[in-house]
Amino acid sequence: MLLSVMNAKTTVIAGLTALTIAAVPATPAQAWGEKEQGFVAGVATAVIVDEILKNRRARMGAAPVYVAPAPTYVEPRHTYVEPRTYVEPRRTTSLYATPAARAFQSYSASERKAIQRKLRAWGYYRGGIDGAFGPGTYNAITAYARDEGTSLSSTAKAYGVYDGLLF
Repeated sequence: MLLSVMNAKTTVIAGLTALTIAAVPATPAQAWGEKEQGFVAGVATAVIVDEILKNRRARMGAAPVYVAPAPTYVEPRHTYVEPRTYVEPRRTTSLYATPAARAFQSYSASERKAIQRKLRAWGYYRGGIDGAFGPGTYNAITAYARDEGTSLSSTAKAYGVYDGLLF
């Protein structure tokens, strides 16, 4: 029921506003100049906007208020960690020291770019065609070699894969 009363109230206000706006131009020109008409239109607009905002606030209800929880102190727990014995760090090989990288760097810049273009054409490489050996080129050439059924375990095998791409 409250919703229908609010709709009726809004309808009445809108009707009165429309009537006021329609009546303003009908008044004699000498009594109502442009400034007076603008003033009345501004007042009517302010009343309409105010009613719309009131209706919206009434529908939305009160804004929720955030209340921060009270701070509590938690006693730290003391735990004993058993000391670990020294473990030799694992040595890894840089991809720039692999046979694939050494073989790739032995080609000219134009040949390296041609290799990258061929790998890109076949969907293995997504990087820029710059002739540089990096992670993108390394991943592309190892995937291509794997799909071809060969490995890049030696420089000779890497040369074979690269030559197959070039010639």
